[in-house]
Amino acid sequence: MPLDWAEVKQRYDGGTRIATVAGGRSLEIVGVDDDAVYIRNPLWSDALRREHLEKAVDLIERGRMTRHAGLFVEEYRTEVADVRATSAAHVLKDFGFLE
Repeated sequence: MPLDWAEVKQRYDGGTRIATVAGGRSLEIVGVDDDAVYIRNPLWSDALRREHLEKAVDLIERGRMTRHAGLFVEEYRTEVADVRATSAAHVLKDFGFLE
């Protein structure tokens, strides 16, 4: 099932905090629009591009990337984008694509 961007926008509109893959901490999402999910921590802020998240979900669904959150990060860097791979894992786990 592809990533439903309308659901992403609905869930993250206005910002929220989601659990990290390891638990115990959270990732702050400060907003979302048609192009990206915007994230922040005390040291930096950045964006997770829609096209990258959608590509990752497509690869997961086709069995070309793992569903295991711990292994996903390196595959994301190699197969999708070398940008905030751990944060992408948190978001995709929040949507149930990763274990």
